[in-house]
Amino acid sequence: MTKALPFTAFVAPARRRPELWRLVLGLLVVVLVMVVWVALGIGLLALAVGLSGAMEVMATLADPVTPRATLILLSTFVGMFLAPIVAARLLHRRGARSLFGPGRVVLRDFFAALAISAVIYGAMLFFWFAGFDAVANVPPALWLALLPLSLLAVAVQTGAEELLFRGYIMQQLAARFPTPLVYMLVPSLLFGLLHYDPNTLGSNAWAVVGSTAFFGLIAADLTNATGSVGAAWGLHMANNVVAILLLSTQGTITGLALFVTPYAASEVAITGPLLMADLALIIVVWIALRWRLGR
Repeated sequence: MTKALPFTAFVAPARRRPELWRLVLGLLVVVLVMVVWVALGIGLLALAVGLSGAMEVMATLADPVTPRATLILLSTFVGMFLAPIVAARLLHRRGARSLFGPGRVVLRDFFAALAISAVIYGAMLFFWFAGFDAVANVPPALWLALLPLSLLAVAVQTGAEELLFRGYIMQQLAARFPTPLVYMLVPSLLFGLLHYDPNTLGSNAWAVVGSTAFFGLIAADLTNATGSVGAAWGLHMANNVVAILLLSTQGTITGLALFVTPYAASEVAITGPLLMADLALIIVVWIALRWRLGR
Protein backbone atom coordinates (compact mmCIF):
# COMPACT_ATOMS: atom_id res chain seq x y z
CA MET A 1 0.00 0.00 0.00
CA THR A 2 1.34 3.44 -0.92
CA LYS A 3 1.95 5.72 2.04
CA ALA A 4 -0.11 8.92 1.88
CA LEU A 5 1.77 12.16 1.42
CA PRO A 6 1.86 14.21 4.65
CA PHE A 7 -0.46 16.93 3.36
CA THR A 8 -2.93 14.36 2.02
CA ALA A 9 -3.15 12.88 5.51
CA PHE A 10 -3.41 16.38 7.00
CA VAL A 11 -6.43 17.18 4.82
CA ALA A 12 -8.11 13.77 5.17
CA PRO A 13 -10.27 14.68 8.23
CA ALA A 14 -11.65 17.70 6.36
CA ARG A 15 -12.73 15.54 3.40
CA ARG A 16 -15.47 13.89 5.44
CA ARG A 17 -17.55 17.08 5.44
CA PRO A 18 -16.02 19.35 2.76
CA GLU A 19 -19.10 21.37 1.74
CA LEU A 20 -18.43 25.08 1.25
CA TRP A 21 -21.52 26.05 3.23
CA ARG A 22 -19.98 24.36 6.26
CA LEU A 23 -16.82 26.44 5.86
CA VAL A 24 -18.83 29.66 5.50
CA LEU A 25 -20.86 28.87 8.61
CA GLY A 26 -17.66 27.78 10.33
CA LEU A 27 -16.10 31.18 9.71
CA LEU A 28 -19.19 32.82 11.17
CA VAL A 29 -18.76 30.60 14.24
CA VAL A 30 -15.11 31.70 14.39
CA VAL A 31 -16.14 35.36 14.45
CA LEU A 32 -18.84 34.66 17.05
CA VAL A 33 -16.44 32.82 19.38
CA MET A 34 -13.89 35.63 19.09
CA VAL A 35 -16.54 38.24 19.90
CA VAL A 36 -17.84 36.23 22.86
CA TRP A 37 -14.30 35.82 24.21
CA VAL A 38 -13.67 39.57 24.07
CA ALA A 39 -17.10 40.24 25.62
CA LEU A 40 -16.27 37.85 28.48
CA GLY A 41 -13.00 39.68 29.01
CA ILE A 42 -14.77 43.03 29.15
CA GLY A 43 -17.30 41.56 31.56
CA LEU A 44 -14.58 40.31 33.92
CA LEU A 45 -12.83 43.66 33.77
CA ALA A 46 -16.12 45.43 34.50
CA LEU A 47 -16.61 43.27 37.59
CA ALA A 48 -13.11 44.16 38.77
CA VAL A 49 -12.85 47.88 37.96
CA GLY A 50 -16.33 48.92 36.84
CA LEU A 51 -17.70 49.36 33.33
CA SER A 52 -16.08 52.75 32.74
CA GLY A 53 -12.74 51.40 33.94
CA ALA A 54 -13.09 48.38 31.66
CA MET A 55 -13.79 50.65 28.69
CA GLU A 56 -10.72 52.72 29.51
CA VAL A 57 -8.57 49.58 29.59
CA MET A 58 -9.99 48.35 26.28
CA ALA A 59 -9.34 51.77 24.70
CA THR A 60 -5.61 51.34 25.39
CA LEU A 61 -5.57 48.29 23.10
CA ALA A 62 -5.84 50.54 20.05
CA ASP A 63 -2.36 51.85 20.89
CA PRO A 64 -0.64 49.14 22.94
CA VAL A 65 2.42 50.98 24.24
CA THR A 66 2.44 49.51 27.76
CA PRO A 67 3.09 45.93 28.89
CA ARG A 68 -0.42 45.66 30.37
CA ALA A 69 -2.14 46.82 27.19
CA THR A 70 -0.03 44.52 25.02
CA LEU A 71 -0.59 41.46 27.18
CA ILE A 72 -4.34 42.11 27.23
CA LEU A 73 -4.32 42.56 23.46
CA LEU A 74 -2.47 39.28 22.95
CA SER A 75 -4.84 37.54 25.37
CA THR A 76 -7.72 38.29 22.99
CA PHE A 77 -6.14 35.76 20.61
CA VAL A 78 -7.18 32.97 22.96
CA GLY A 79 -10.60 33.43 21.36
CA MET A 80 -9.09 33.00 17.90
CA PHE A 81 -7.22 29.90 19.13
CA LEU A 82 -10.43 28.32 20.40
CA ALA A 83 -12.62 29.46 17.51
CA PRO A 84 -11.49 27.06 14.75
CA ILE A 85 -11.57 24.20 17.24
CA VAL A 86 -15.22 24.99 18.01
CA ALA A 87 -16.05 25.44 14.31
CA ALA A 88 -14.38 22.16 13.33
CA ARG A 89 -16.33 20.32 16.02
CA LEU A 90 -19.73 21.88 15.32
CA LEU A 91 -19.67 22.03 11.52
CA HIS A 92 -17.34 19.18 10.53
CA ARG A 93 -17.53 16.77 13.47
CA ARG A 94 -13.76 16.62 13.89
CA GLY A 95 -11.51 17.22 16.87
CA ALA A 96 -8.81 19.74 17.68
CA ARG A 97 -5.94 17.36 16.87
CA SER A 98 -6.99 17.24 13.23
CA LEU A 99 -6.29 20.97 12.90
CA PHE A 100 -2.69 20.66 14.08
CA GLY A 101 -1.50 17.51 12.34
CA PRO A 102 0.38 14.63 13.99
CA GLY A 103 1.53 15.73 17.44
CA ARG A 104 5.09 14.43 17.09
CA VAL A 105 5.50 16.16 13.73
CA VAL A 106 4.04 19.42 15.05
CA LEU A 107 6.52 19.58 17.94
CA ARG A 108 9.50 18.47 15.86
CA ASP A 109 8.85 20.95 13.06
CA PHE A 110 7.88 23.78 15.41
CA PHE A 111 11.18 23.70 17.30
CA ALA A 112 13.25 23.08 14.16
CA ALA A 113 11.65 26.03 12.37
CA LEU A 114 11.89 28.20 15.49
CA ALA A 115 15.61 27.49 15.92
CA ILE A 116 16.54 27.98 12.25
CA SER A 117 14.45 31.13 11.92
CA ALA A 118 15.89 32.54 15.16
CA VAL A 119 19.45 32.18 13.86
CA ILE A 120 18.63 33.95 10.60
CA TYR A 121 16.57 36.68 12.28
CA GLY A 122 19.40 37.14 14.77
CA ALA A 123 21.78 37.85 11.90
CA MET A 124 19.26 40.33 10.50
CA LEU A 125 19.09 42.14 13.86
CA PHE A 126 22.88 42.40 13.92
CA PHE A 127 22.87 44.25 10.60
CA TRP A 128 19.88 46.40 11.63
CA PHE A 129 21.61 47.55 14.83
CA ALA A 130 24.70 48.36 12.78
CA GLY A 131 22.67 50.73 10.60
CA PHE A 132 20.16 52.29 13.02
CA ASP A 133 20.11 53.64 16.57
CA ALA A 134 17.51 51.71 18.53
CA VAL A 135 15.43 53.48 21.16
CA ALA A 136 15.35 51.81 24.59
CA ASN A 137 11.81 50.88 25.57
CA VAL A 138 10.89 48.44 28.36
CA PRO A 139 13.50 48.46 31.19
CA PRO A 140 15.62 45.26 30.95
CA ALA A 141 14.72 44.04 34.47
CA LEU A 142 10.99 44.36 33.79
CA TRP A 143 11.42 42.87 30.32
CA LEU A 144 13.13 39.79 31.76
CA ALA A 145 10.51 39.42 34.51
CA LEU A 146 7.73 39.50 31.92
CA LEU A 147 9.54 37.31 29.36
CA PRO A 148 7.95 33.94 30.27
CA LEU A 149 4.44 35.41 30.11
CA SER A 150 5.33 37.40 26.98
CA LEU A 151 6.60 34.29 25.19
CA LEU A 152 3.44 32.39 26.14
CA ALA A 153 1.30 35.26 24.85
CA VAL A 154 3.15 35.38 21.53
CA ALA A 155 2.92 31.58 21.23
CA VAL A 156 -0.86 31.80 21.68
CA GLN A 157 -1.18 34.68 19.21
CA THR A 158 0.88 33.02 16.48
CA GLY A 159 -0.64 29.60 17.16
CA ALA A 160 -4.13 31.05 16.88
CA GLU A 161 -3.41 32.56 13.46
CA GLU A 162 -1.76 29.38 12.20
CA LEU A 163 -4.59 27.20 13.48
CA LEU A 164 -7.17 29.36 11.72
CA PHE A 165 -5.44 30.17 8.43
CA ARG A 166 -3.04 27.25 7.83
CA GLY A 167 -5.15 24.75 9.78
CA TYR A 168 -8.92 25.14 9.51
CA ILE A 169 -9.33 27.32 6.40
CA MET A 170 -6.52 25.72 4.40
CA GLN A 171 -7.68 22.19 5.20
CA GLN A 172 -11.30 22.82 4.30
CA LEU A 173 -10.40 24.55 1.04
CA ALA A 174 -7.98 21.74 0.12
CA ALA A 175 -10.72 19.19 0.79
CA ARG A 176 -12.93 20.96 -1.75
CA PHE A 177 -10.41 22.33 -4.28
CA PRO A 178 -7.32 20.27 -5.19
CA THR A 179 -5.29 23.22 -6.53
CA PRO A 180 -2.81 25.18 -4.36
CA LEU A 181 -3.98 28.31 -6.19
CA VAL A 182 -7.07 28.07 -3.99
CA TYR A 183 -6.10 26.31 -0.77
CA MET A 184 -2.78 28.14 -0.35
CA LEU A 185 -3.50 31.49 -1.97
CA VAL A 186 -6.94 32.29 -0.51
CA PRO A 187 -5.96 31.87 3.18
CA SER A 188 -2.79 33.88 2.52
CA LEU A 189 -4.74 36.76 0.99
CA LEU A 190 -7.20 36.72 3.89
CA PHE A 191 -4.27 36.70 6.31
CA GLY A 192 -2.78 39.73 4.57
CA LEU A 193 -6.06 41.65 4.54
CA LEU A 194 -6.43 41.05 8.28
CA HIS A 195 -3.36 43.28 8.74
CA TYR A 196 -4.74 46.25 6.77
CA ASP A 197 -4.32 49.25 9.06
CA PRO A 198 -4.11 52.60 7.24
CA ASN A 199 -4.37 54.58 10.49
CA THR A 200 -1.08 53.12 11.70
CA LEU A 201 0.67 52.36 8.44
CA GLY A 202 -0.45 55.30 6.31
CA SER A 203 0.44 54.87 2.64
CA ASN A 204 2.38 51.74 3.62
CA ALA A 205 -0.86 49.92 4.44
CA TRP A 206 -1.24 47.97 1.21
CA ALA A 207 2.48 47.22 1.02
CA VAL A 208 2.22 45.63 4.47
CA VAL A 209 -0.85 43.67 3.34
CA GLY A 210 1.17 42.32 0.41
CA SER A 211 4.17 41.54 2.58
CA THR A 212 2.00 39.78 5.16
CA ALA A 213 0.17 37.81 2.45
CA PHE A 214 3.55 36.70 1.11
CA PHE A 215 4.53 35.57 4.61
CA GLY A 216 1.24 33.67 4.74
CA LEU A 217 2.05 32.00 1.43
CA ILE A 218 5.43 30.89 2.80
CA ALA A 219 3.69 29.50 5.88
CA ALA A 220 1.12 27.76 3.68
CA ASP A 221 3.88 26.15 1.61
CA LEU A 222 5.56 24.85 4.77
CA THR A 223 2.23 23.38 5.87
CA ASN A 224 1.72 21.87 2.42
CA ALA A 225 5.20 20.31 2.52
CA THR A 226 5.12 18.95 6.07
CA GLY A 227 1.48 18.06 6.71
CA SER A 228 1.18 20.00 9.97
CA VAL A 229 1.10 23.58 11.26
CA GLY A 230 4.30 23.01 13.26
CA ALA A 231 6.85 24.54 10.88
CA ALA A 232 4.65 27.52 10.01
CA TRP A 233 3.99 28.11 13.71
CA GLY A 234 7.70 27.99 14.55
CA LEU A 235 8.53 30.48 11.78
CA HIS A 236 5.67 32.76 12.85
CA MET A 237 6.75 32.55 16.49
CA ALA A 238 10.33 33.57 15.67
CA ASN A 239 9.12 36.43 13.49
CA ASN A 240 6.78 37.83 16.14
CA VAL A 241 9.22 37.43 19.02
CA VAL A 242 11.50 39.76 17.08
CA ALA A 243 8.69 42.14 16.06
CA ILE A 244 6.85 42.27 19.41
CA LEU A 245 9.39 41.43 22.12
CA LEU A 246 12.79 42.51 20.81
CA LEU A 247 12.50 45.33 18.27
CA SER A 248 9.09 46.84 17.56
CA THR A 249 8.39 49.51 14.97
CA GLN A 250 7.05 52.75 16.41
CA GLY A 251 3.28 52.95 16.01
CA THR A 252 2.73 49.18 16.18
CA ILE A 253 2.60 46.83 19.18
CA THR A 254 5.45 48.22 21.29
CA GLY A 255 4.42 47.59 24.90
CA LEU A 256 6.59 44.51 25.46
CA ALA A 257 9.54 45.38 23.23
CA LEU A 258 13.02 45.81 24.63
CA PHE A 259 13.74 48.35 21.87
CA VAL A 260 11.72 50.34 19.35
CA THR A 261 12.81 51.72 16.02
CA PRO A 262 13.70 55.41 15.57
CA TYR A 263 11.17 55.58 12.73
CA ALA A 264 7.42 54.99 12.57
CA ALA A 265 5.63 52.35 10.54
CA SER A 266 4.10 55.04 8.32
CA GLU A 267 7.47 56.50 7.20
CA VAL A 268 7.53 55.09 3.68
CA ALA A 269 10.97 56.40 2.78
CA ILE A 270 12.52 54.19 5.46
CA THR A 271 10.09 51.31 5.90
CA GLY A 272 9.51 50.79 2.17
CA PRO A 273 13.06 49.53 1.48
CA LEU A 274 13.01 47.63 4.78
CA LEU A 275 9.85 45.81 3.68
CA MET A 276 11.67 44.68 0.55
CA ALA A 277 14.57 43.52 2.71
CA ASP A 278 12.10 41.61 4.89
CA LEU A 279 10.72 39.85 1.81
CA ALA A 280 14.24 38.82 0.83
CA LEU A 281 14.89 37.63 4.37
CA ILE A 282 11.75 35.49 4.51
CA ILE A 283 12.77 33.85 1.23
CA VAL A 284 16.14 32.97 2.79
CA VAL A 285 14.37 31.56 5.86
CA TRP A 286 11.98 29.59 3.63
CA ILE A 287 14.84 28.05 1.62
CA ALA A 288 16.63 27.06 4.82
CA LEU A 289 13.49 25.53 6.33
CA ARG A 290 12.56 23.65 3.16
CA TRP A 291 16.08 22.24 2.99
CA ARG A 292 16.15 21.21 6.65
CA LEU A 293 12.61 19.88 6.93
CA GLY A 294 12.89 18.03 3.63
CA ARG A 295 15.87 15.97 4.81
